[in-house]
Amino acid sequence: MAKAPFSRRTRASILTATACLSLAVALLPGGASAAPGDPVDRPAADSGSPAADSPPVIPSQQSLARSDARLTKAEQRPGVRQLRKQLGTQGVLELDPDTGTARQVARLDGYLTSASGATPEDIARNYLRAHPDVFGLSADQVRGLTLRKQYTDVAGTRHLSFVQSVEGVPVFGNGVKANVARDGRLISVLGSPVRGLPSALAPAKVSGTQARRNALRDIAGAGDSSLGASDTAKQVVYTEPGGVARRAWRTVTVPDGQGMWLHVVDAATGRVLYRQNLSSDLSSDSSSDSSSDSSSAGSARHAASLASDKPAKQSTGPLLRTGKVLVWDQYPGARSGGKQHTRHLTARGWLPQGAQTLNGSVAHVFSDVNDNDELDPGEEITPAADGTFSFPFKPFTGDGCGTPLPCSWDQKTPNSWQTNREQNAAQVFYFLGTFHDHLEAGPIGFTRAAGNFDSRDGDAVQAQTDDGAAIKDGLPDGDHLNNANMGTPPDGQAPTMQMYLTGSIPGFNVLQGNFGDDAATVYHEYTHGLSHRLITDADGVPALNSQQSNAMGEAWSDWYALDFLNNEGLLKDNRRVDGDVNLDAPGWSDELPARTQSMDCPVGATSAKCQGTDAAGPGGYTYGDYGKISRRGGPEVHADGEIWGQTLWDLRNTLGSRLTESLVTRAMELSPVNPSFLDQRNAILQADTVVNGGRAHDRIWKVFAHRGMGWYAAALTGDDVRPDEDFSLPPGPDTPLATLTGKVTDTLSGNPVGGVTVSISGHASGFPGADLSAVSAADGTYAIRNVPEGTYRKVYASGGGYEPQIRTVTITAGAADWALRRNWSASSGGAEIAEFSGADYSDFGCGPAGLIDMGGSVWGSEANGGTNGTGVDPVHNTVRLPAAVDVSELRVDPTSGCGDDLTASLGDYRIETSADGTTWATAAEGHFSPADTGRENVVALNTGTGQNVRYVRVTMLGNQAVDNGVDCAQDSGPSGCQYMDMSELIVNGTVHQG
Repeated sequence: MAKAPFSRRTRASILTATACLSLAVALLPGGASAAPGDPVDRPAADSGSPAADSPPVIPSQQSLARSDARLTKAEQRPGVRQLRKQLGTQGVLELDPDTGTARQVARLDGYLTSASGATPEDIARNYLRAHPDVFGLSADQVRGLTLRKQYTDVAGTRHLSFVQSVEGVPVFGNGVKANVARDGRLISVLGSPVRGLPSALAPAKVSGTQARRNALRDIAGAGDSSLGASDTAKQVVYTEPGGVARRAWRTVTVPDGQGMWLHVVDAATGRVLYRQNLSSDLSSDSSSDSSSDSSSAGSARHAASLASDKPAKQSTGPLLRTGKVLVWDQYPGARSGGKQHTRHLTARGWLPQGAQTLNGSVAHVFSDVNDNDELDPGEEITPAADGTFSFPFKPFTGDGCGTPLPCSWDQKTPNSWQTNREQNAAQVFYFLGTFHDHLEAGPIGFTRAAGNFDSRDGDAVQAQTDDGAAIKDGLPDGDHLNNANMGTPPDGQAPTMQMYLTGSIPGFNVLQGNFGDDAATVYHEYTHGLSHRLITDADGVPALNSQQSNAMGEAWSDWYALDFLNNEGLLKDNRRVDGDVNLDAPGWSDELPARTQSMDCPVGATSAKCQGTDAAGPGGYTYGDYGKISRRGGPEVHADGEIWGQTLWDLRNTLGSRLTESLVTRAMELSPVNPSFLDQRNAILQADTVVNGGRAHDRIWKVFAHRGMGWYAAALTGDDVRPDEDFSLPPGPDTPLATLTGKVTDTLSGNPVGGVTVSISGHASGFPGADLSAVSAADGTYAIRNVPEGTYRKVYASGGGYEPQIRTVTITAGAADWALRRNWSASSGGAEIAEFSGADYSDFGCGPAGLIDMGGSVWGSEANGGTNGTGVDPVHNTVRLPAAVDVSELRVDPTSGCGDDLTASLGDYRIETSADGTTWATAAEGHFSPADTGRENVVALNTGTGQNVRYVRVTMLGNQAVDNGVDCAQDSGPSGCQYMDMSELIVNGTVHQG
């Protein structure tokens, strides 16, 4: 898993954690591509004030070039080319551009090896040894891999996770995962192992305790460095693109009121290298504006009762008496499952005999009313006077209560929620036990071996009910209404679930209820634990960090909850009526719906419940609606997840619930890290091969193609929020094949350009056959053979210092020529940083080289001595071009990054040019405003300063703090009060003659 660090300024949203972009032939790339605004941590001022979250990652043409040289070289290795040919039409071989090794190797229509009686471990190691060019590992390095975990799922597949290590310290993020069928056939190999690890690491200078404190301060600010009992630290090896490896600490912490976070902290300096939010919120596009990290959303209002819900026949006495509980199976007031009845927690094995608190095998439930993530006096739930946990629900009356649903508290009366505090906690415990057993059973099979939540492993769910209910003089504040979340650490560490009260907010009427009383809300959050435990890197770290994988995380949580409720007869799905499978209960949160549509809205639906949004249009959603569904505009994981959820509901209608439950779950176990929608489509097809003999392949393809995820659908990465949809089925055996030929030339000179990669990513590369890419020869020509005729929406040419170009190409016959512009300041074309002044943040991915990488990194420095971004100490960066150039155009992208908000974007600037690096001429001076951010701006050069240019010096003289109305004397929180950044320098022109 390629990695990118994160800013401490992001609190509640999960941001991208990778910088992987596939430029070559493989199945759909699923890593994340960094972009201007990607958060990266640097030493920060001691302020706990978070700035605005960084903008979503949108892979650009420039991001294609980030690791192009490394990847192109890896693609040409003989072993890689040979394996591509062996894999066949539906082969999957995707290389990670940061490591040059395989992110995934598989086949959708078969297996990698034949049946074998060898052990699964030997089968996996033998395959790695047989393909050193693909995995980058020598025989000794394969032997040195540590088998961290292996287990057999309910379908009989053996899942193995191997970690790389240095001096016994595991490598963070990378490694190898292998999946072996019950008959010994190898299904797939995943993981992006690291080449060339050092033999030793520098000793640690920072202790694990200090690393945890640094991680806490990184999120909560300098005022909070107290460690909790659940905070952990583990030594890891942190690697960066290019092979730099360092000793570090991987921490998991739970800062007060800030969710759950995973950090990697440098063991030498104590600096944060990486950040990942392990918490997933229920909140959706419909949210309160009361805070930056807590949204108000309507919740699911459904529930479930198991067919086996009758208590087992056992002797009376303490066993049944202690575990007796009053619960409903859906939510209070529901037509079905809305009345309290008696169940027995002890008889089900969830609560020990004689329990005096709700602390059992599947969960520990208490009321964290002050939201400090600690168990304080009075927050445990103890038995009622009769020795049971039976607490009758006491409904409140008043406006909006009992019509049709009862209220559980009075929003105007402090501490009124205490009336049903114990009842709600007991209800949550029952829901947790119910769904634990459902997911553990076949065909889903989320067992202890697979990583479920069990007190015997020290990771029963820690559920905090009425979270933050007393935080504001006996009432919840805006951050603790209408939400719920689940924080899931690696296996063996307990997850945290938080349930909030619900109530009205300005402009919206919401029932005064409790999300813990709603089955679907609890089941939704619990499913986040399922997906975060099944999709991990080789060391077991949750790996849903890209935009599309996070969207799928929300959709899975919706789907598993609603699937179960439908199967239990509590949620009806009338196939003749569109729009009756909903997360929202009528009368609970009608003005603030959790989702924009019902899950059972088919493509083209005309039902009032399937109206969609203005940008996406009516009817069920398709892949091309990604980023258009949120009513606020732009990508949003809950809104975009509706595409995936509706697709899975279509699949359920086509294949039935049991087979779909099996395939969707097995696909998670077969998934690469940070998957895209198309990665997961492919994993479902693989799962069908393994558990169903491939018998449902045609029907699966029809479902996905109907939703725009057909054969030619395209996404550059799992962070591509502008994917291209396609409705085509896989080409048949008689599909005409064509050869795409053409020539690559320089736009200005017209000369041929060699070494440029032309790739067809129309179906995410990998279908059909091996090499849907080619590298231009010295005369500029290229040829991609055996391409099925069709329209490919993302065909791109990149490399060698040239600005990438993306086009839509219809391939029948003939040629596609490319005229590319040379960026003489691109490091991939030979440009270098000659010297610079100011801070060096290279360790955090935003050093001086970020100015010339044509990728997601930025050059970031400090705004010392200035007020509101003016009057700062100037800092400069000198770029040496690979040749003397007559400049035809110079462009600058001033956008901030490195985790900083837009106030840190470049403002005042000076650009100088030189032929020898000694004598300089001022070529341009000026100021970039907020309107100039997010784009490349042409800078007019003074007469005579663009000729015979070998050196370009850019000086940052200020940022855009004052443009954004910042007063650093009053508020030091905005980034512009500490930092200055710029994204890119682009120099076009021709070689100077003379």
